[in-house]
Amino acid sequence: MPQLIDSINSLAEMLQSRDMRLVTAESCTGGGIATALTDVAGSSNWFECGFVTYSNEAKVRYLDVAPAIIESHGAVSEETVRAMVAGAVNNSLGDVAVAVSGIAGPGGGSDEKPVGTVWFAWGDASHQVSRCFCFAGDRSEVRQQAIVAGVQGLCRWLSS
Repeated sequence: MPQLIDSINSLAEMLQSRDMRLVTAESCTGGGIATALTDVAGSSNWFECGFVTYSNEAKVRYLDVAPAIIESHGAVSEETVRAMVAGAVNNSLGDVAVAVSGIAGPGGGSDEKPVGTVWFAWGDASHQVSRCFCFAGDRSEVRQQAIVAGVQGLCRWLSS
């Protein structure tokens, strides 16, 4: 996917020029963002590590997401992904992170959060920006769109 490769190359240049290392905190993408990033030769210069925290318990244990956040807002929420970013940076040697949590389907959706709802956050331990998307398609298509959006959003965050 040329669009994704171009975004990753831009991201790599931005991270290297700032001497920064990236961490991923993924749920619905199951490590897909980390895989896409590390498919690029030289990614060891700017990629630190990835957390695949699919369960709520993993988000709490490995990313220090407060159980009250998940109980109040759900795993697929702005509050959760922002906490995931902070936890990923604080529990690694990374400088910046991308976090993603969503409903890839085919089941699991609701009227409030239909299948395809995916929350993202990008940032560091003290400042994050977030955005919600509602992607169309089957499970694989939702996950692929989320991978692209995750990388592109990080490029936008670093450019701002």
